[in-house]
Amino acid sequence: MSEALAGPVDGVSVEVAPEFRPDESSPAEGRYVFSYTVTVHNASRHSIQLMARHWTITQGSGKVQDVRGKGVVGQQPVIGPGQRFRYTSRAILDGPVGVMQGEYTCVDTATQRPFEVPIAPFRLACPNQVH
Repeated sequence: MSEALAGPVDGVSVEVAPEFRPDESSPAEGRYVFSYTVTVHNASRHSIQLMARHWTITQGSGKVQDVRGKGVVGQQPVIGPGQRFRYTSRAILDGPVGVMQGEYTCVDTATQRPFEVPIAPFRLACPNQVH
């Protein structure tokens, strides 16, 4: 399932497709693994560089975790005009449902102006879960 999540900020938008990973999960141990594939679209007239990320993960139990770091998956990619950058990462929850949201800090490479691109909340849920 793919969800368009953030509408363009400075011509940059983000789409996220989450997926439950039953092969990596162990419900008996309170371990629910989800992958999420993120696509960053640069529809601006300038190249941008994704410098940092901030995720807020809210688990069904109410536990909230903030994750901050440089770039994504060990990279600080430069995304040219009209280009997309796609990567897949994982989140491990203690229950079958949760929500993630956040933002990317990007820089317009022509002006060196930083800007934030919000990532609207998206649901992480095992199949057949109602929450």
